[in-house]
Amino acid sequence: MTAQAGPRLVETPDPYGAFPRLTDEQVDTLAVVGERRRTGSGDVLYAQGEPASEFFVVLEGTVAVVEGFGDEQEIVRVHGPRRFLGELGLLEGQPAFVGAVLAEDGEVLAVSVAALRRLVLGDPALGEQILRAYLIRRSLLIGGGSGFRVVGSCYSPDTRRLLEFAARNRLPHRLVDLEKDTQAEVLLRRFGVDIGDTPVVVLRGTDVLRNPSNAELARRMGLRRADAQRGVVDLLVVGAGPAGLAAVVYGASDGLSVSSVEALAAGGQAATTSLIENYLGFPSGISGAELAERSLIQADKFGVRVAVPACARTLRPRDGDYVVGFDDGVEIAARAVVIATGAHYRRLEVPGIAEFEGTSVHYAATLHEARTCGSSPVGVVGGGNSAGQAAVFLAQDSPRVYLLVRGGDLTRNMSRYLVDQVERHPRVTVLTHNEVRGVVGNAMLEALVVENNRTGERRELDVRALFVFIGASPHTAWLSGLVALDEDGFVLTGADADGSRADDGWQHVSRRPLVLETSRPGVFAVGDVRRGSVKRVASAVGEGAMAVRLVHEHLFAGI
Repeated sequence: MTAQAGPRLVETPDPYGAFPRLTDEQVDTLAVVGERRRTGSGDVLYAQGEPASEFFVVLEGTVAVVEGFGDEQEIVRVHGPRRFLGELGLLEGQPAFVGAVLAEDGEVLAVSVAALRRLVLGDPALGEQILRAYLIRRSLLIGGGSGFRVVGSCYSPDTRRLLEFAARNRLPHRLVDLEKDTQAEVLLRRFGVDIGDTPVVVLRGTDVLRNPSNAELARRMGLRRADAQRGVVDLLVVGAGPAGLAAVVYGASDGLSVSSVEALAAGGQAATTSLIENYLGFPSGISGAELAERSLIQADKFGVRVAVPACARTLRPRDGDYVVGFDDGVEIAARAVVIATGAHYRRLEVPGIAEFEGTSVHYAATLHEARTCGSSPVGVVGGGNSAGQAAVFLAQDSPRVYLLVRGGDLTRNMSRYLVDQVERHPRVTVLTHNEVRGVVGNAMLEALVVENNRTGERRELDVRALFVFIGASPHTAWLSGLVALDEDGFVLTGADADGSRADDGWQHVSRRPLVLETSRPGVFAVGDVRRGSVKRVASAVGEGAMAVRLVHEHLFAGI
């Protein structure tokens, strides 16, 4: 279907607040930095898969937002006068996941991306309206399976790797499964790809990546990788969860030269949370993904873009500074380092569970994982906030969610407000003193074997997916033994690190470690990677901000 076919197109309704109509005054504000253009039916404003260089407001006529190519192109949205086009990728330098074509003669207002960014960051009301709409549109694209296609088997480790990377970075995509989708082989024949060369990523038309690395996909999607720095930066932040992002924003806004790197996706574990309801200042709650996206845009405002993927491998001192080496051979030197690499959820140790990981056993509960479950019953393992948030989120579509808790008291590790939601939800069943002992299924999960750890009674639960949130292990192997850790691998800071100070690092420093400082002067740790941290988003953000103040003290207090 093309934008010119059939009768005059009707504007798409806006039940989500994703397509607001600008006021005349807002249009006038944009017109000061923009250009009015007459347009004809069929004109392409931007094409799917290509970076969009301009922000468009429809002044007259209608514009069709289209997905697909050639005969497979379909209209997914129609916009009329005073609606604006685009989505989050426009601000983040990513290729367009859909295209925009004039459905009839009319007029548009075109604004450069640079001018738009200045307006978004400088005009609070207009900026918030555009940003909020763009965040919702990104969620709609992800939920609707728009974007690039990953063609491969759902049982392939590389297919699962690409799907996880896309999902964690909130890149719209969909899986064309070799095991289930009859179109998969048709696509492979069209592109001349053998099944043995899968998975492939179809970006647009005939633009195909054959089993790309995460770094290659990131590059094509406009994500920034780590580059070797000229000279030494004031601060290198390794990890981009809430703590790391806060350190970036506060450090850059304070005038420090800052580099920021992240191994997988910005937002950390918080970005896998569907709704954070106890974060100060957001009475209606905020999703972890939205918090991450807003933080990235805020960091960019102060001149820092987070490099993804960039996996730290080594840390070593050099002439009073520190050098961090990455998996691609890049090295970054810094006068101070903030370790914000967080932790990952532990795997569930159950016989046979590994074969279901990535297909029906998950360690995050985002739109991507929820979409794979459909309307099937699911199980959630864990007794903390992450497990409770996942249970409530999944119960929106699942007819039954079983929350399996090893202990007997939800309030021990879960916030009271969340306990109330879980216990009141009609589709959530809480099974305390229950643990998973086995999995049943052929290729896909069909049931769980659970055991009551007080009575020893076992039974099967009819579920099609399992979500696991059972504690975390820190990402600290890359620290090369340079920084003192506790017996579980968490970084020691402040008074805990005092007894582990390395003599060669402190011989010219006449003080003890600062509160978030490690056993090495000028190396700080924040968030979940630090021993004794409070597992809350707000505290992580606070630690990131505090670390910057301590970095100033280390760098400029004459010590």
